[in-house]
Amino acid sequence: MREYYDYLLIGHGLAGATLATVLRRRGHSVLVLDAAPADTASTVAAGLLNPVAGKRLALGWRVAEFLPAAIRYYQSLEQELGTQFLQLMPILKLFSSIADQNNAMARSADHPWQEFVEEVSAELPPLPGVRQDFGGMRIRGGGYIAVREMLAAQAEKGVAEGWLRRETFVPEQLVTNATDVCYADTVRAGRVIFCEGSAAVHNPWFSWLPLTPNQGEVLDVHCPGLAEEQVLNKGAYVVPLGNGRFRVGATYRWPPFAAGTTVEARTELSQRFAEVTTLPFDVLQQWAGVRPAVRDRKPLLGTHPAEPFLSICNGFGSKGVLMAPLLAEHFANVLAGTTEMWPEVNIRRFQSFYSAAHPAAVISS
Repeated sequence: MREYYDYLLIGHGLAGATLATVLRRRGHSVLVLDAAPADTASTVAAGLLNPVAGKRLALGWRVAEFLPAAIRYYQSLEQELGTQFLQLMPILKLFSSIADQNNAMARSADHPWQEFVEEVSAELPPLPGVRQDFGGMRIRGGGYIAVREMLAAQAEKGVAEGWLRRETFVPEQLVTNATDVCYADTVRAGRVIFCEGSAAVHNPWFSWLPLTPNQGEVLDVHCPGLAEEQVLNKGAYVVPLGNGRFRVGATYRWPPFAAGTTVEARTELSQRFAEVTTLPFDVLQQWAGVRPAVRDRKPLLGTHPAEPFLSICNGFGSKGVLMAPLLAEHFANVLAGTTEMWPEVNIRRFQSFYSAAHPAAVISS
């Protein structure tokens, strides 16, 4: 006899875990299948909640909506799981040159960052162990999430309660019909939502979407004496983990890339960190993971053009921690029929890709 669930989710990375939480809180029955691969994006995620990011120092897309929603979600998750994952603290963007300094200070006159930037200065107050040769900007309202630890706690709860199964999804065992979906002769679901991260490039229903994996590596370092009251950013982010430990990252490598960690990334990140601090440090650990990146840098949400019971929630890239909570709520509303999908994240924006591909692997209803 097949067990019935409102939603069958494939993948328990940041997108899948957040969507599963939102759907379950709304009273839906949810089953998540996840094989816990070792190279997921969460492996290298800094977990930054950063209102102002990128080389252009641009205010994040809809950040005034995303940021408070994210903080509310993570605080509620901390209460639910009884563990702290959220650290709210300023982010200090350090300028690398006079040109960077002049550009930021000139732009600040127009207040492009609203209330999220507290100070832009050629000379910031000194911080223990921090190089501040050209000043910087102090970003407020953000912080970071301990992503790996948070997902592990959610997964432990899911396995214990039976709504998360540690198993590999087999596409050939999924069959759609006129009313729902059957999987492996044991599960029926009203809808399947794929939250597979970079593995979506091999998904027989959604491989037409322009998702290109990129590899990132990070270091955990020990640097006693370096200021720990803020996140530092100068060519690399430096996230304080406590007790003189910091996470430094991240690299970006497009395919083809090596499996696992590389000497090149260790050297690159060590050099970047040395440009941030005047203090000696030791590398404790190195991590590598693969992010799901989308051409237009917006997530991929929506329902398959020809399969009404198959949907996707993917492509968050490096902004997943910030965007996932609000977009999970939004997607849940879309699935409930109470709102329309934002066009910026709707997979319909790539309808021409589907029309051109005509993927033979799509299972007909």
